Amino acid sequence: MRIQALPTQLINQIAAGEVVERPASVVKELVENCFDAGASQIVIDIEQGGIRQIRIRDNGCGIVKEDLGLALSRHATSKIASLDDLEHVTSMGFRGEALPSISSVARLTLTSRVAGADCAWEVSADGSERQVEPQPASHPPGTSVDVRDLFYNTPARRKFLKAEKTEFSHIENLIQKLALARCDIGFTLNHNQREILNLKPIETEAEQLKRIAAILGTSFAEHALRIDYAASGLQLQGWVAEPTFSRSQPDMQFFYVNNRLIKDKLVTHAVKQAYQDVLYHGRHPVFVLYLVLDPALVDVNAHPTKMEVRFREGRMVHDFLFQALYRSLADQRPGDNAEPVRQTLELAASPQPDKQTALPLEPVQEVTPHTTKSPLSRERLPAGYSGYTPVSPVVIAEQIKAYAQLLPEKATPPVARQDAIPPLGFALAHIHNIYILAETANGIILVDAHAAHERVSYERLKQQYQSHGMVSQPLLLPIKLQVTQPEADLVEQEQDLLLSLGFEINRSGPQAIVIRAVPALLSKTDVDQLIRDLLADLLTHGSSSRAQEQINAVLATMACHGSVRARRRLSIEEMNALLREMETTERIGQCNHGRPTWVALSHQDLDRFFMRGQ
Repeated sequence: MRIQALPTQLINQIAAGEVVERPASVVKELVENCFDAGASQIVIDIEQGGIRQIRIRDNGCGIVKEDLGLALSRHATSKIASLDDLEHVTSMGFRGEALPSISSVARLTLTSRVAGADCAWEVSADGSERQVEPQPASHPPGTSVDVRDLFYNTPARRKFLKAEKTEFSHIENLIQKLALARCDIGFTLNHNQREILNLKPIETEAEQLKRIAAILGTSFAEHALRIDYAASGLQLQGWVAEPTFSRSQPDMQFFYVNNRLIKDKLVTHAVKQAYQDVLYHGRHPVFVLYLVLDPALVDVNAHPTKMEVRFREGRMVHDFLFQALYRSLADQRPGDNAEPVRQTLELAASPQPDKQTALPLEPVQEVTPHTTKSPLSRERLPAGYSGYTPVSPVVIAEQIKAYAQLLPEKATPPVARQDAIPPLGFALAHIHNIYILAETANGIILVDAHAAHERVSYERLKQQYQSHGMVSQPLLLPIKLQVTQPEADLVEQEQDLLLSLGFEINRSGPQAIVIRAVPALLSKTDVDQLIRDLLADLLTHGSSSRAQEQINAVLATMACHGSVRARRRLSIEEMNALLREMETTERIGQCNHGRPTWVALSHQDLDRFFMRGQ
């Protein structure tokens, strides 16, 4: 067959196949156009899940009469004019394909009025190539796009659409995500002439959290930790939920880059690393995060739907996100908030961990190096830990003298000034030889003694291990490994990184490497698989935490066996000493397995339980 130019309508329908998957795809493109028009109010009217009608109105800048016809042409846009503009994209849409693509598979009417104009102008398109002159119309300043009978001329595509309820649920979820992207804009969503959402424009941070609560639920707002972190020209703001407020699915994760909602493997990997030893097994964190960076450092033109982006400095962005989230989670201490938040757990529906056996109460042992230490790993946990010394609850009673006099066992605590009561208060009893009951300035707390001491011991061991560096242990018999050529090249290029992780690996051929030394704590692991996974991570993400994760697993086991055993009766002095240790320990809210270590009940909670004041 001879090469021939495709008809304009077919070209637009091919483009529509890339950006118009279902009614929600149409809504996304049109609402993002409203953003670019400077709208402060957007109204979305949906009929029959968007299959029959989608009408979106805004109060933005509008389109002049002469440009209405051009707006329905392919690759026509007001948002870029040069390659330099394309490399510094700040608008949501810039391809100039949305309106012509939509009009090629639906009946579209575009009505717009600019400020100061005598009237609005309207133009229609139905997928044909005929040109239609704009007609005068009645419309307030702004723009309306009315899309009817989606896929009427492509019945094969229409057959793939789901039920009306399903299609509308996709639209509603999308509007919620877009409403979180631009809290300064008001949104109204109607379905079959019934109002579903009505979100007012907001300005303050407190109001922004209220909008998030309206979309994600008040429980998220109650457990949200504020993030505000900046470095190297990058800024991360937003909220992450406490690790104990997690989900069985990653369905409440919202990440925005320059106000654009994205899904990115690099971002997912960085978040997973930051939560790696505080989340219950199989759970997913909840967050609403906003990353702001120079538009030149991110390519938003990597995918037709613009849901995926490409960072020009991927490793820098990855490390920045990890540091910001890790520090924000680690820096939470008991007493950071005036009113302790009651933790709401969603673990009832998930498998529970096996009960831990009785453990001996012995001081945790320091990790001592046996060989020359290597440089600290680039993947190590960030600096800033408190310096812990090996100590057992039996001998740390002296630490509480700074707070109050030591209490004899079974004695009632002395009356203390309100400002002298430490965040986790003073112990009253050891319930069932498992839980510590303590009175605080704001109410009471219950502490799982074993879980809390396990976290204290674990953080201490991590600090001790990192202070000695990644200790290498030479292998008696070097391991030869066949790898791909890119992986072998990587071994040559990343010698410093591998040494900092405690590995001595050399290239022995085009597709072969030799492992001569591994981190001392990992000498009994499956070295072959670990190296393959590590190299795969480095090729994919530019970094890897495999070695650190396995080392942490060993340290966690050591911490577990070095912590106070279950059902071991603690004295008042020992309980108070553990409470004081908790107040200076990072990530103390969860044990090494992601289970909560303590819960708080405020005066208000207690009054509500007993109906006081009602």
